[in-house]
Amino acid sequence: MDRIRGEFIDIIEWTDDGRDTIVWRFPRHGNEIKMGARLVVRESQVAVFVNEGRLADVYQPGTYTLSTRNMPVLSTLKGWKHGFESPFKAEVYFVTTRQFTDFKWGTQNPVILRDAEFGMVRVRAFGTFAAKVVDAAALLRELVGTDPQFRTEEVAEHLRQLTVSKLGSVLGAAGVPLLDLAARQDGIGRQLAEALTLELASTGIAIPRFSIENISVPPEVEAAIDTRSRMAVTGNLDDYAKLQAADATTIAAANPGTGGDAVGLGVGMALGQRIAQSASGAATAPPVPAAQPAPAPAPASAVVPPPLPTAPRWFLAVGGQQQGPYDASALAGQVAAGNLNRTTLVWRSGQAAWQPADQIPELASLLADVPPPLPPQG
Repeated sequence: MDRIRGEFIDIIEWTDDGRDTIVWRFPRHGNEIKMGARLVVRESQVAVFVNEGRLADVYQPGTYTLSTRNMPVLSTLKGWKHGFESPFKAEVYFVTTRQFTDFKWGTQNPVILRDAEFGMVRVRAFGTFAAKVVDAAALLRELVGTDPQFRTEEVAEHLRQLTVSKLGSVLGAAGVPLLDLAARQDGIGRQLAEALTLELASTGIAIPRFSIENISVPPEVEAAIDTRSRMAVTGNLDDYAKLQAADATTIAAANPGTGGDAVGLGVGMALGQRIAQSASGAATAPPVPAAQPAPAPAPASAVVPPPLPTAPRWFLAVGGQQQGPYDASALAGQVAAGNLNRTTLVWRSGQAAWQPADQIPELASLLADVPPPLPPQG
């Protein structure tokens, strides 16, 4: 039946019933399109006419009459020496010119970038892009050949690999800081679309749209960014300590049945003394020393300190800064605020040097519920 139908003049057309076909060849027995065949090209299509092995013409949307050397019946009869097949082959390829928007891409391996703030950073990204045919003749010569049905899956992997290869060079040339990449994704996507279109020009394919859905960094870099954000929010560390003490007072006042009154009183007194010290530059103590071995015993000729006062006044070394003086009730507030623990250096009148709190017998009752430092973690 195909041989019999092949003797008639064709109406050559294509209605695409799928969403992934880029090129479709009109099926014709022996590829013997007859003289006077009618070619119908619809919108979002172009037709490429290949006559006797050579690309003859590219037809835009419209209706055309084709001219070949194949005459109905006569060409078949004259082709008896070729097995009753015409030697004059003619083919029509329909090429879709609409956009194919279902292409996805992603970096299987991270792209290494040099950032001014974080140094060498490994970046991953993924997104989508659209592709369309802008030169049907070039597409047939470079990619399709004689394939009767060329689909998106046949070119998708090539486009993905090309996208990833261009991503690193475009990101590096853009010179965008890592923290600004999210705000510049649209601009970087446009640059990648232009670079890919230029690269694919010889194949007749263009990339009209390229979108970056996400750019991610390794967990350790995310942790560093989070740490920097917390430091920026905290600002002045002294103000942050005061804020923590004020929060502790509020929490203690809300829990009167669990020692909250005493804790709130102690923290309140500590805040009052801290403010008074800042305003008037109250009593001074020896400068807080850097980490050093236990002090050597005083020589016999050292000056004998004066008698201890009835109510000792304590100074604390918190964050490398001297704080105090505090009486016994104020020290309870410092324990609640976390400023006084077993390893905190303390000093009072009568001591030769600063000492850890757990070496002072008078402070043993305050530190009874304070846990020792955690052992080294593996």
